[in-house]
Amino acid sequence: MNRRQFLQHSATLATAPLIGLSPLRSDRRAPLRVNGVRLNSWLTSFDAIGRTPTGINRVAYSPADLAGRRFTLDLFTQAGLAPRIDAAGNIYGRLNGSDASLKPILVGSHVDSVTDGGNYDGALGSFAAIEVARSLREQGVHLRHPLDVVVWQNEEGGTIGSKLAIGDLTEADLDKVARSARTIRDGIGLVGGDATHWRDAVKKPGDFNCYIELHIEQGGLLEKAGLQIGVVQGIVGLRWFEVTITGAANHAGTTPMDQRHDAMLAAARFTVGVNDAVTGEPGRQVATVGRLNVLPNTTNVIPAQVVLTIDLRDLDRATLVRFTDRFEELGREIGTATGTTFAFKRLVDSEPAMANSDVMNWIDDSAASLGLTRQRMPSGAGHDAQEIARIAPMGMIFVPSVGGISHSPREFTRADDVTHGADVLLNSVIAADRG
Repeated sequence: MNRRQFLQHSATLATAPLIGLSPLRSDRRAPLRVNGVRLNSWLTSFDAIGRTPTGINRVAYSPADLAGRRFTLDLFTQAGLAPRIDAAGNIYGRLNGSDASLKPILVGSHVDSVTDGGNYDGALGSFAAIEVARSLREQGVHLRHPLDVVVWQNEEGGTIGSKLAIGDLTEADLDKVARSARTIRDGIGLVGGDATHWRDAVKKPGDFNCYIELHIEQGGLLEKAGLQIGVVQGIVGLRWFEVTITGAANHAGTTPMDQRHDAMLAAARFTVGVNDAVTGEPGRQVATVGRLNVLPNTTNVIPAQVVLTIDLRDLDRATLVRFTDRFEELGREIGTATGTTFAFKRLVDSEPAMANSDVMNWIDDSAASLGLTRQRMPSGAGHDAQEIARIAPMGMIFVPSVGGISHSPREFTRADDVTHGADVLLNSVIAADRG
């Protein structure tokens, strides 16, 4: 390089933008990182709350759930978030942004558990959201948007807190009984809400810029593929059915085999038929016959009635409709062959919730900037994000569950994966703030 070329090159560098002066990071800068040691220490401490010989028991509105919420409120305070509990019993904390006219970015999850569950489902996403806000504050990164951290109440009882937040429950729903034997109405008061004014907590479309939730995968796809991050494409729709199969009771010893109307035999054929139907075509659809009640349930009497349940899930609504029709057709066929009748009752019908393409890209790009391997994938489990998707653009981040195990005392996610997920959440928030 001669002197003239050198001077020209130096002049070009002098006019180039400097990297590192703005607290909002440009695409060319290294990504931010959370304090992973601190985050994992919170999860370790939290494991003692509700721990029993059979697993974690922090079911909603129980003493252990209340203790878990107190632990979580303390983390909000340590992060400088000044927590508040809304009328629905959800916990919020805000990190202010520089532009009050912008809608808040929402991050969070839940801290209640199933019966005999694990320590990572929900708690990871809640604590990581708090850690993201705390890391931003400690590292002097100022967002334009406010950042709202939320911990939804009673997710495991049917995404109750997030349903209340979008106004999707009725007064009658509040009288339903949770696993703790408390009604939802009483539970709202126990966790610090006000059931008489719960509608004051309802959010409207446009109230949030977007919602991002970090969660353990609760399955084994990431671990099997050797990948670190799942970018959720959507949350499957779910249909629960109760099927009543009616035959005729009769003596087990005196009734010839060709003269029976055996409801148990019909139920057995139907259970196999459901499995054959969903495995008989390509796709990720799943269906489970999960409960059977038999009458009269006696050794020497042909069963007169079986009541069973079906759990059907897929990301495509048309697939749910098709298999609903197929199951009903299967019931008619088996009923004719066995001399029984099938009656179907719809218990739950939730539509698939698709992730927003921009939010997916922010998550994907953040994982790439951190050098993490990833894939796009559906969520086979329901989450609060499924409800919030009805009022705001939604995205979810998955990290591996060891052995694909969840809702079990053996549920575990490695410390490195916990940190990776929180790092992706942090940088996704920054991307959302720029976007």
